Amino acid sequence: MKLNFSAGSATRIFSFWLGPVLFFLLLLLNPFGLDAKACKVVAIAALMITWWIGEALPMPAVALIPLVLFPLMDIATISKTAAPYANEVIFLFMGGFMIGLAIEKWNLHKRIALNIVRITGTSGDRIILGFILSTGFISMWLSNTATTMMMFPIAASVISVVQAGKIDQKKASAFSLCIMLSIAYASNFGGIATIIGTPPNVAYASFINKHYGQDISFAQWMVVCTPIAILLLIALYIVMVKWLYPNRIAASDELKEMIHGNLRELGPMTVPEKRVMAVFLITAGLWITKDLINELKWFRLDDNMIAVSGALLMFVLPAGTREGNGKKLLEWDDTRKMAWGILLLFGGGITLANALQDAGLIELLGKGIARYSGTNLLLIIIVVTVVSIFMSEIMSNIAQVIVLAPVVTGIAEALHMNPFILGIPMTLAASAASMMPMGTPPNAIVFASGHIQLKQMIRVGFVMNIVSIILIVLFSYFVLPHIMTLNVER
Repeated sequence: MKLNFSAGSATRIFSFWLGPVLFFLLLLLNPFGLDAKACKVVAIAALMITWWIGEALPMPAVALIPLVLFPLMDIATISKTAAPYANEVIFLFMGGFMIGLAIEKWNLHKRIALNIVRITGTSGDRIILGFILSTGFISMWLSNTATTMMMFPIAASVISVVQAGKIDQKKASAFSLCIMLSIAYASNFGGIATIIGTPPNVAYASFINKHYGQDISFAQWMVVCTPIAILLLIALYIVMVKWLYPNRIAASDELKEMIHGNLRELGPMTVPEKRVMAVFLITAGLWITKDLINELKWFRLDDNMIAVSGALLMFVLPAGTREGNGKKLLEWDDTRKMAWGILLLFGGGITLANALQDAGLIELLGKGIARYSGTNLLLIIIVVTVVSIFMSEIMSNIAQVIVLAPVVTGIAEALHMNPFILGIPMTLAASAASMMPMGTPPNAIVFASGHIQLKQMIRVGFVMNIVSIILIVLFSYFVLPHIMTLNVER
């Protein structure tokens, strides 16, 4: 059978054959001395990661591999393997994407984008900086995933507005790449600033409460983590715009006039726009206030059901236009434009992560950290941070924190040190993964835009991973011990 690879695909061909070679070598040689099940999981992980990185096959197709190999190799039943493909976060994505489709369908995204560009200025650098700062701030109070969902359609429409200004293709591509990466990474980095900013923070704080009966105060967390978040946002702007992908799109009177002209052409908001805006604001408002609502104990909300509810409202509410012929704000045919593949991609990532956890590989990793790091505090912090950030590239960050929290706490207790010194860097690093689409939900969302190549995300992400490691280690070693302390005598 002849495989149809596109021209210039030497890397794809190489990775296509490298994946099976690694798979069989790990399976037959078992170089890590693992038990049979763990060895199989590592072999499959090597195959999938190699094909993901090299883009040997479409990434959503690679994500389907566990559905075949896990039952075939007696790692898990088909029902258990398939369950993560319907994980609750998948429906968060789906609901958010559907809301985005409705915003796009009625041109509300264009109106919002034109007004943002009008306020921030028309130079490429200023627009990207505006998105980084606003996204980072919002993500301090909303989950990073919800923040990205809100900003994604706005960013997409800003890209279309700028591209309409007859910009050089190379400059336009660099701008599109940076603005998409900016909302994902700024959501991740902004989320580490507060306990409620991202689920891994909540998971770690919950573990500390259950393990020690002590709460981490909101203020303590912010004093240590907010400066890290701010520095990461600044570094993100410099790395993308001033170093790796400068767009050099200058402010111009022509683009400014085009923006004002387009706004005049749009005219006042239409009835469908107002209704879509209302649903969007209600959804965003519920994301922001869900914790306060849940404290009333009337019912319990979460981000996933809020997103799906918002999407359902789009299908329920009529467009309200005379020519609409009874049509709703969103029709099912509109979903043909949705990035269904990204849902499979994330489902496959969760399935692989669950298998790694069930096989005991995460626990083995924790023991390895303790064995090879010795008692040098700085070295242990570095190892924990590096392992956490790169592990998070291929597995759910909240699952990772849930599994690693007792491991690093046990290491700290064995060495009679403040457990926060290892727990906080582990938790922050889990949210800073920037290289792979499946690293965090925001990465997966923006990768679905089509403006980002995997090699570009890996390039920017690797640099930001290194920056993140340096900042997290320095703050954890020099600042954290003076602010967050805990009596570990048990």
